[in-house]
Amino acid sequence: MTVELGKEVTDFTLHNQNGEEVRLSDYRGKHVVLYFYPKDMTPGCTTEACDFRDAHKSFEELDAVILGVSPDPVDSHQKFINKHELPFFLLADEEHKVAEQFAVWKLKKNFGKEYYGIERSTFIVDKDGKLIKEYRKVRVDGHVEDALEYLRENQ
Repeated sequence: MTVELGKEVTDFTLHNQNGEEVRLSDYRGKHVVLYFYPKDMTPGCTTEACDFRDAHKSFEELDAVILGVSPDPVDSHQKFINKHELPFFLLADEEHKVAEQFAVWKLKKNFGKEYYGIERSTFIVDKDGKLIKEYRKVRVDGHVEDALEYLRENQ
C-alpha cells in the first residue's frame, strides 16, 4: 500500500540511530517532515542533513518534527549524527519497506550501472497523520526552505 496525498499514512516502525523503535504514530499532534535520502556521509545527503539541522529550530517553532530515513544501518546513522551534530532522528530502513510504502525505492542508473536505491524525497504528514505534501526527486539546494515555507503557510 503506497501513500496518497490527503490520506492517512499507514503507521510504520523503524529503529533510530540509538537502536530505539520509532513509530510514525509517536508524533501524532505534530507535523512530521519525513525525508528520504540515499546514503549517510555522501556529499548531497550531508548538505541536506545539515540544511535540516540549521533550520531545526524553525521547524520546532512550527510544531514539526524532522525524521531522516535511509537504508543505512543504525551504527552508520550514529556516526553521521555525531559527525554533523544532527538534532533529529535518522531511521534505519535497511529492508526498504518504508521506502517502498512511499514509492521512493527506485531503479537508478549511475555510470552505466543499474541498482536500486532511494530517490531523494520529502513528505509532510499533518498532526492527524495525513499526508499533506510530497516533494519527489528533490534537488537539495533550497529544498529545506521550501518545506519550511510550506509549513508556515499551512499551519
